[in-house]
Amino acid sequence: MANLTSNFIGIKSPNPFWLASAPPTDKEYNVRRAYEAGWGGVVWKTLGAEGPPVVNVNGPRYGVIHGADRRVLGINNIELITDRPLEVNLREIKSVKRDYPDRALVVSLMVPCDEDSWKAILARVEDTGADGVELNFGCPHGMAERGMGSAVGQVPEYIEMVTRWVKQHSRMPCIVKLTPNITDIRKPAEAAKRGGADAVSLINTINSITSVDLDDFAPEPKIDGKGTHGGYCGPAVKPIALNMVAEIARSPATAGLPISGIGGVTTWRDAAEFMALGAGNVQVCTAAMTYGFKVVQEMISGLSDYMDRKGFTSTADLVGRAVPNVTDWQYLNLNYVTKAVINQDDCIKCGRCYAACEDTSHQAIAMSPDRVFTVKDEECVACNLCVDVCPVENCITMKELPKGAVDPRTGQVVGDYANWTTHPNNPSAQAAE
Repeated sequence: MANLTSNFIGIKSPNPFWLASAPPTDKEYNVRRAYEAGWGGVVWKTLGAEGPPVVNVNGPRYGVIHGADRRVLGINNIELITDRPLEVNLREIKSVKRDYPDRALVVSLMVPCDEDSWKAILARVEDTGADGVELNFGCPHGMAERGMGSAVGQVPEYIEMVTRWVKQHSRMPCIVKLTPNITDIRKPAEAAKRGGADAVSLINTINSITSVDLDDFAPEPKIDGKGTHGGYCGPAVKPIALNMVAEIARSPATAGLPISGIGGVTTWRDAAEFMALGAGNVQVCTAAMTYGFKVVQEMISGLSDYMDRKGFTSTADLVGRAVPNVTDWQYLNLNYVTKAVINQDDCIKCGRCYAACEDTSHQAIAMSPDRVFTVKDEECVACNLCVDVCPVENCITMKELPKGAVDPRTGQVVGDYANWTTHPNNPSAQAAE
């Protein structure tokens, strides 16, 4: 059986599945239940400095985007960092770590952007025996308006400065949590690395408004007739998160910087995709909030089975395997040509492929009077839309044309395209000329 033991920046856990800093990790009761359910680690919900208490709203905190089957696709939250007293949180962290020494326990922190505030809270967190700290530079609502969270994470100079303070005043491993609300995710990652961060985690939530009440004309969730922007998470953000993880993993400036992947991890397959793109472990929130803590058991068994099938003996065998295959568009192989093929035995004659292709694509699917659907190779550009809209898995597939065959659509012999790096259609080649 595959060994799922994780050693992320020196923090050991029995598996790579951690709960992200969020409502599920807000208190001792939750965290103990999470560990008992099988989670390898948790990032304790973000602590703030002592001072005026944090006051959360006493109305709805979450908005949601549902799929057609009521499956939760994304959650928007307007909750702030913990509103529980710092001393209570620290006492509970110490108690939990004492009783679960084999589980990872990292503490998320967000305090004002001055060195003394960071120095003070770091000393108190260190006394709990926690395994490390995560700097919350990502939260896009509430705290950002107070000069913290994503207000720091959007300024690389601030990230570097605060990370240096943390590394100077603490012996604990330091993870910098990045905001996706930025143009180029590589810049804050580079700043974190310059500041001495041991790792980065991403993505934090995406600034959003999920819906509007069309009777009250207010964004949801509503608080006494008013609404605000919040942080969006869940399966819907996974593609954005995967891209940002890959950008950091393949950038020469951040190559080798450990990554904790966050953003819509719901199944073992999601986790494996993040890890293949360079994440050393993953953090989960929305899946636990939707299905409960025991969802991790499917993740553990699924990842273990997958690794056994692939012959991987440890998670390190998986981490980064897909990174060399992530490239820029200009380097894609134009000599690779495919055509759609419809398996008539599997086709249920619903016509979705025909409607999508005829109305919005390349008119490459024909429909006979008795509703038999066939592909017109001379029109098919292999865009994959028919595959994507077909309700029957693997009913429509893409078949590669062999080298030397003639593409019925273009008349071009497959394999005759010039090297794309010097092809006249390549904007980079044109610029070079």
